[in-house]
Amino acid sequence: MALKISLRPNERMIIGRAVVTNGNTTATLIIENKVPVLRQKDILSQDDADSPARQIYFTIQLMYVDEGNIVTHHHAYWKLVQDFVGAAPSALHLIDKISEHILGERYYHALKLGKKLIDYEQEVLDRVCESS
Repeated sequence: MALKISLRPNERMIIGRAVVTNGNTTATLIIENKVPVLRQKDILSQDDADSPARQIYFTIQLMYVDEGNIVTHHHAYWKLVQDFVGAAPSALHLIDKISEHILGERYYHALKLGKKLIDYEQEVLDRVCESS
């Protein structure tokens, strides 16, 4: 089944390993084969991976779009989550769900949960700041 995507003017996305930027008008793309697809709102740059949860998200993103280096990305992921759970054991339930998707090679689903991990990290930081 084809995937139909409408891009807003100047919106960027990743299709496979290519970064695509739309022109000045709305465009509709139809992706007819199975390739990694990430819209601009779901793309995290390396510079923006400035917290442990964001680094985990970025690593999952690399797994999704750069399967040629999957072993390297998996090693990085497991090290990052080990450190994350060590610092925030309350996140284990979410890390377990993400890891399940990683092991099943469902990287897009892992990314969606990665956004929840980023939100969770922010909630924890906000609580710490409030109690100080």
